[in-house]
Amino acid sequence: MAAGKRPLSPHLQIYRPQWTTVLSIAHRFTGLALALSFPLLVYWLVALASGDAAYATALGWFGAWPVKLVLFAASFAFFYHLANGIRHLAWDTGRGFELSQAYASGIAVVIAAVLLTLLSWAFWLTGGGS
Repeated sequence: MAAGKRPLSPHLQIYRPQWTTVLSIAHRFTGLALALSFPLLVYWLVALASGDAAYATALGWFGAWPVKLVLFAASFAFFYHLANGIRHLAWDTGRGFELSQAYASGIAVVIAAVLLTLLSWAFWLTGGGS
């Protein structure tokens, strides 16, 4: 068979995205987002340890709306990655592999991530943490 006429293996564009596939890809993206946002946490901790002036500067910087958007996304990534990691721990025990269970646990992961993100931001914005 000539090289140009060889059959091609199916590509991602052929397949309809499945819930489990989307969640798996999202898990990888949230892990990357957490790694990329880690310097923000380090900056906050260094500012906290460096005294009142440095901490006040950091809080001012974190108060800017573009940074708040990044922090919101990072907090969602954290809660999603956490919830999905717990789901994977359950899978490590051999439970939850039935298709209906995998879909239900996937929905629970997304709901948990959204609720935990919103609750943590509501707590922070209302001054519950101070």
